[in-house]
Amino acid sequence: MTTFQEELLPATRRALTHRIAVAQAEGRTPSLVAAVVRGGQTVWHGARTSVDGHGPDENVQYRIGSITKTFTAVLVLRLRDEGLLDLGDPLEKHLPGTGAGEATIAELLAHSGGLAAESPAPWWERTPGSLRPGLADVLGEEPLLHPVGRRHHYSNPGYTLLGALVEKLRGAPWAEVLQREVLDPLGLERTATRPSAPHAGGWAVHPWADVMLAEPAEDLGVMAPAGQLWSTTGDLARFAVFLTQGDDTVLGGETVREMRAPAAPAEAADVVDGAAYGLGLQLQHRDGRLLVGHSGSLPGFLANLTIDVEDDVAAVVLTNCTSGPLIAGVGADLVRIVAEAEPRIPEPWRPLRNVDSSVLELAGQWYWGTQAFALRLTSDGGVSLGPLSGRGRRSRFRANGDGSWTGLEGYYAGELLRAVRRPDGTVDHLDLGSFVFTRQPYEEGAAVPGGVDPQGWQGIG
Repeated sequence: MTTFQEELLPATRRALTHRIAVAQAEGRTPSLVAAVVRGGQTVWHGARTSVDGHGPDENVQYRIGSITKTFTAVLVLRLRDEGLLDLGDPLEKHLPGTGAGEATIAELLAHSGGLAAESPAPWWERTPGSLRPGLADVLGEEPLLHPVGRRHHYSNPGYTLLGALVEKLRGAPWAEVLQREVLDPLGLERTATRPSAPHAGGWAVHPWADVMLAEPAEDLGVMAPAGQLWSTTGDLARFAVFLTQGDDTVLGGETVREMRAPAAPAEAADVVDGAAYGLGLQLQHRDGRLLVGHSGSLPGFLANLTIDVEDDVAAVVLTNCTSGPLIAGVGADLVRIVAEAEPRIPEPWRPLRNVDSSVLELAGQWYWGTQAFALRLTSDGGVSLGPLSGRGRRSRFRANGDGSWTGLEGYYAGELLRAVRRPDGTVDHLDLGSFVFTRQPYEEGAAVPGGVDPQGWQGIG
């Protein structure tokens, strides 16, 4: 197998191996396999104990549970990018008659559609999908537990609806669309709705004795878009690269960035933990890092995909037990170990190839009222604006090609920044969403709303 371990230092590799060894031993799981990704490739792979008599490698399949939801979200966003739907559309517009049609597609993606967490009994993860042949069997008589759009409430039926939406608009089964539009283009040859050798068996470990019980591996039927998939560390490592960089054959970089942005109101407990949810991705602040990805569980299996985009490190952890190791913590630790032991080497600074003189004259110090800001030109052709010192509103801005820029983050995300010029062509002020920035605090003669007191700046008495 290819592990590329030579790209990490021996001490880092040992620390990674130690972490998964502790997780497997203390979590009492039959096997645990993990991978770390950096720079677009797998740089480490580790495994503990065996599957079918040999150590699991990057090609051994495990069930990945709710990581399936991220794949389903990718399919929905492809529909949006093609113009077949809008995320603000109510589900009823495209999939009528469900009883949950008030929820928008974005709310379903972000688990804020008000739906129940689970389908009606019997326990859907341990019973055949044939017991729930249609959406009505998944949603029950009263699908909504909460006001639509008011709170984040994780919902497996919500992703069942999204899978049905994909089938309706594509005119083909969810699994077939997934294979054609995501798995094949990304080269995920070992990701599938059903396992093929070599694959791990799912086990329950007795909480008070070192004995195990085989878990059933049911076909989830219409619930498949919420948790059906099997995959490997090798395939999920490639999927992590896609979720970091995008791939124009599936989703571009701007859309995967949209997936990683918070999209649902957090519950009180989540605020304490620094957790949120994007469009098919879980987000969490941990160890001073923003981590994105998803966890998954089904009887007999636990799975986790964790990505730190800023440090360019991702981790995959898969194991075959119903409960035991807290693998979301293991994934976060693997990312932290690499990021701290071998910090990311920044790209070399290079000057701009060309610069527009009308843009260059905007660089430098500006004032919003009395607070000093700096506007800088960035190497990607955009600009950044932020306080000269201390904390405050800051953002990068993307050039629109017409002399204006659009905010990319924070308070100014989506807001328009433009230079307002006088009749003679000189710059009067910057306008940022109606906020006026001038070269001097409340500059005399500039178009400051409310005017500037003609007495000017004064002392006391």
